[in-house]
Amino acid sequence: MLREGQVRIPSGCAISGLFSRSGRKLRGGTIVKSIAAMHDRSNGLGGGFAGYGIYPEYRDLYAFHIFYDSAEAREACERFLDRHFDVVNLSKIPTKKTPKITGEPLIWRYFVNPLPTKLADSQLDEDEYTARCVIRINTRIEGAYIFSSGKNMGVFKAVGFPEDVGEFYRLDEYEGYCWTAHGRYPTNTPGWWGGAHPFAMLGYSVVHNGEISSYDANRRHIEMFGYQCSLLTDTEVITYIIDYLNRRQGLTLEETASVIAAPFWSTIDGMEPEERKRYTYLRHAFASLLITGPFSILLGFEGGMMALNDRLKLRSMVAAEKGDMLYAASEECAIRVIEPNPDRIWTPKGGEPVIVTLDGGEK
Repeated sequence: MLREGQVRIPSGCAISGLFSRSGRKLRGGTIVKSIAAMHDRSNGLGGGFAGYGIYPEYRDLYAFHIFYDSAEAREACERFLDRHFDVVNLSKIPTKKTPKITGEPLIWRYFVNPLPTKLADSQLDEDEYTARCVIRINTRIEGAYIFSSGKNMGVFKAVGFPEDVGEFYRLDEYEGYCWTAHGRYPTNTPGWWGGAHPFAMLGYSVVHNGEISSYDANRRHIEMFGYQCSLLTDTEVITYIIDYLNRRQGLTLEETASVIAAPFWSTIDGMEPEERKRYTYLRHAFASLLITGPFSILLGFEGGMMALNDRLKLRSMVAAEKGDMLYAASEECAIRVIEPNPDRIWTPKGGEPVIVTLDGGEK
């Protein structure tokens, strides 16, 4: 008889997200309740959350959430941080001991700004400077891993079922205008703290259900631009692709979506001339960043959220609206458990992004 963990469930994993257009703050317990409704889509090998607007008192500083394997790793990382950043505040991330979350690393939080002299010498903008420092720490300081590095946002993840991860990180003590969540059912990669979702770079965070069959091609291409995929899971590359296309190349999110979930050539052939020209350019210019395989993703970013299916819609995705709120999840039950009577509920088309942003700018 096959036991749990011996059965491959390719449609496993759960994702959920909620967003307030008005910037209204919602406690983290709301998203925990949503993702818990899809408990059976996970197997306890990874759960996590991303919250936006959760650090208003430090909104202009980068918030580094860091896992350490040892005190020595923390000391080495802090020496690096002191040389490259002004560390305004540092502390352990508050957690609640629970028998359901074990083997935790040291988990610390730092609010930082690049040192002006270092930033000037680098001739980079502060986002690129910070991103390069994050990659350098994650690849060169053994036992240290920055798993969240955006402003006024934070990622919280662990090995465990997502509802237990939410309890461990005391998420109900945080308030944010946007929350995303993931319950993991790894099929091809190991379950470990660094490999849990979300994956983040600066203000971008990604939760993902599915498998990236183009991972090797995507990874080889994106690593030519300074990124390093070292976390033993295919999802990591999605975050770097979005950071590269949207932040570094200046593509809109709609254009970014049309690269990673590109329309088929037969669809492009049927477009109006100007539209056909634009989509043809994007497919040729960024051909190696087309993501193939079944996937549904939720992207969190500063001031917004995007939901996106693969172009064949091989993974489930449901969206709903109620007043100023947008919800998206793998299953309808995850929405109705926190909003029983939505004004509108629908299933987005394959490859068609659902993008929502704050009214009047970031909160």
